[in-house]
Amino acid sequence: MLWNKDKSCPLSLQDQCPEIVVTQQVRADLVSLLPRLRRFAYGLTGSLDDGDDLVQSACERALSRLDQFQAGTRLDSWMYRIMQNLWIDQRRARQARPEAGMEPVDLEALAVGDAERELHSRLAMTTVQRAVGELPEDQRAVLLLVCVEGLSYKAAADVLDIPLGTVMSRLARARLAVGRVLDGEKHTPASQTKG
Repeated sequence: MLWNKDKSCPLSLQDQCPEIVVTQQVRADLVSLLPRLRRFAYGLTGSLDDGDDLVQSACERALSRLDQFQAGTRLDSWMYRIMQNLWIDQRRARQARPEAGMEPVDLEALAVGDAERELHSRLAMTTVQRAVGELPEDQRAVLLLVCVEGLSYKAAADVLDIPLGTVMSRLARARLAVGRVLDGEKHTPASQTKG
């Protein structure tokens, strides 16, 4: 047991090694973030498998670089930024966009109620998922962070390292595009839409 300088009382673990306590707390907090990270990753990738791979890569990177995490800052924002950067790196490496979309069989666990309502729910969910999947990547990331993860515009701007006004304009364009799809209007393909 370690004692303080005047030998009057023992030092706690936090006093002995504050970085160990912070590291343990960050790891515990990271575990509680996993459902949100999976949801964000799935929204970015459009695939459950690719999303899980992205979460795993982001967690590995975060744990190997815990010394870069600043105590007192938001762990979720740090993780979203890591995931966003990894996703951009992966996309650049592939040079081809994977087909994003949820298959109706993936929705089996989400459906409840009678058969007609379940069918309408599946169709609506598939339509929304495809509409979000067709958005340009920069608009999709903003939409997921603000509308799905509940981050403020400012927090999303910090995560994506873009100005607040850019967050607002990308979010507005993303909402309009998804709304048009839901209203049955034709929309501009993602390849022709600017971020």
